[in-house]
Amino acid sequence: MIPALVLLTTFVLLGIPAAIVCIPWTLLTGNVVLLYRTAMVIVRTGLRLAGIRIHITGLEHIPSNRAVIFMANHVSNLDPPVLLPLIPGRTSIFLKQSLMRIPVLGWGMRLGEFIPVARDGNPQNAQQSVRNAAALLARGIHFTTFVEGTRSRDGRLLPFKKGPFFLAQESAAPCIPVTIYGTAAMMRKGSLRVFPAAAQVTFHAPIQPADYPTREALMDAVRASISSALPPELRA
Repeated sequence: MIPALVLLTTFVLLGIPAAIVCIPWTLLTGNVVLLYRTAMVIVRTGLRLAGIRIHITGLEHIPSNRAVIFMANHVSNLDPPVLLPLIPGRTSIFLKQSLMRIPVLGWGMRLGEFIPVARDGNPQNAQQSVRNAAALLARGIHFTTFVEGTRSRDGRLLPFKKGPFFLAQESAAPCIPVTIYGTAAMMRKGSLRVFPAAAQVTFHAPIQPADYPTREALMDAVRASISSALPPELRA
């Protein structure tokens, strides 16, 4: 439990004073960059102190001149803190609506323009979330989504949610598939324990939505790309 306590303690001890300074600054200036960058520094620091190492490949695939949609697999609660600080510039994400109710943290995520998703099956709410994400992409802000919508228990890819691919087709933004491997062993689904180890994050070549005639074809291409960097036994 010590690495988990180190991670939590770092987030709390650094996060509270950062929030006291950065949230008022963001409200006064309307500029969220300081808050976002400070949060990413805190996350990186917490991971490093907890003994979590990250090996990265493929950063050269990320375009420098436009916003993209990062589409990643999801095997652990560590995936967002591992992935988000690696993304150059600023990214928004879809997240559970309930997380917005967490004191201080929820306020910060709202200021960071993270997009809450109501899991009520209401198509109008889902469409509004996609429109909000498309508006951010149009402003030059990256978007990151875990395309399975939930964590895989065994590391194999689950069926993909359709929302991210509606977003890709509506915005025409390039899709960057991302493969995360190693975090499942560090923090298993249903457990709060953290086991220090190394995670591998692979950014794949961009996929252009316009190159695919249907949403299903685009999903298959992203799935094949993500799967290609998983161990053979997890590719099925």
